[in-house]
Amino acid sequence: MTGTGDGGLSDLIIRVATRLFAGLGYDGTDMRQIADAAGVDVTMIRRQFGDKRTLYLAVMDRMNRYHNAVLEKGVKDLVSAPPERRIAALHALLDRYIDFCCRQPEYPALYTFRWLSDASDVPELESMYAAPAAQFVSDSVAPLVTAPDVDVDYMISSVIWCVHSFVQSGVYDRSGRRYGHDHPGALWHFRRHLHQMVHRTLRLPGEPPPVERPSHG
Repeated sequence: MTGTGDGGLSDLIIRVATRLFAGLGYDGTDMRQIADAAGVDVTMIRRQFGDKRTLYLAVMDRMNRYHNAVLEKGVKDLVSAPPERRIAALHALLDRYIDFCCRQPEYPALYTFRWLSDASDVPELESMYAAPAAQFVSDSVAPLVTAPDVDVDYMISSVIWCVHSFVQSGVYDRSGRRYGHDHPGALWHFRRHLHQMVHRTLRLPGEPPPVERPSHG
């Protein structure tokens, strides 16, 4: 999707565009803003990528490739684990997803904007990326579930909703103070809660693995 120009410049433009699309949305970002933030001319961006839509597709392709690499490693570990280790591998996959979204908060931000009908003229991304990734995980988790009334697809969607919302908005304590995903204590509480939610909802045997509490925060 990049042009034939300098690869370092293309990478810079994608990184800047990622930050702006994640912060302002696709509809709220124009090429001039991206050019100014990258320190280049709009004509340079057009030479590298064409129009804003093509640049947005390049941003989403890169972020989803990062995301899918994390899922693929976790699923590979899950399906190759011996039976007695598969539940632990499922929880490790959940941790991988939480960690990825905390390290790359632009990913949940980009999709949260899409949930709000941002970039509605680029509708194909869910069928290209989000839906296949969710189905890939769901199909891998389903063999661990024996209860007939458990909806694995909805459980996967619930994890996505929870993780994206936590990374985007954090949590509030009883006094109204907000703690973001970069707060060790808040992240620990959220991680422990999500492990328990997944384990109980899928009706998995035994207890979820303990989540190590940070020494501070």
